[in-house]
Amino acid sequence: MVVSDHAEVPGPARRTPRVVVAALALLLIVLFAGLGTWQVMRLQWKLDLIARVDARVHAAPVAPPPMARWAGITAASDEYRRVQVAGTYLYEYTTPVQALTEQGSGYWLLTPLCTTDGHVILVNRGFIPAAPGERTRYEPRASRGYPCAANAGGAVQVTGLLRISEPKGFFLRTNDPAANRWYARDVPAIAAARGLPAALTAPYFIDAAAGQNPPGSPDQPQGGLTVVSFHNSHLVYAVTWYALALMVAGAWWWTGRAGSPDRRAETDEHDD
Repeated sequence: MVVSDHAEVPGPARRTPRVVVAALALLLIVLFAGLGTWQVMRLQWKLDLIARVDARVHAAPVAPPPMARWAGITAASDEYRRVQVAGTYLYEYTTPVQALTEQGSGYWLLTPLCTTDGHVILVNRGFIPAAPGERTRYEPRASRGYPCAANAGGAVQVTGLLRISEPKGFFLRTNDPAANRWYARDVPAIAAARGLPAALTAPYFIDAAAGQNPPGSPDQPQGGLTVVSFHNSHLVYAVTWYALALMVAGAWWWTGRAGSPDRRAETDEHDD
């Protein structure tokens, strides 16, 4: 008579842990596969966005959105659209906004432009490197009325990219209008600090292209430094989630095979 060293476990008690493991494995497989599929969908969305923005950046310049459309302007529908506008600059109301570019640290110079149709658009004329006293020489001057009425500057034509107002900047610091310290290109805040009429000031700004500064204009900042790029790691994320789903499935299969009756019988025969 053969006596087995293995204690016999009742059938229902033996099946309970296997059912729990199977349920947990199935849940993880569905979860990981679902996350992978979601990343594939995000990948398609990101590729469509990149294609759409690329088409806007390289398209022929068009007139900026009129006042009737200002309330409906969004990043999805308008940002990085190549626009062209004519008007005169209000250089005395220039606002320096802290910046970090491939040229180093410095400031963007945002100057109001009085358009030929009577509106005001903030134009990022370009970048200047940081220097001792560079920011403080731009006095936080505010208009006491409609500044375009008395503007007698030379007419200019500006081509650039439409950008959405930035409530928060790269430096994650809060703007301090009273001290003329700006870290974000927040159009409404800058307009209010400079006394520009809210109803006539566009809610967006324009990043001027290179070579847009008129001869003899102050500062001569370097334009055309707008970086148009999008972080796109969705494919890597999708592969990672699908790989995790496959790993769980493989572990489930291996555990189930090791605990099958045939596998246990083989083990018992070897033990005998």
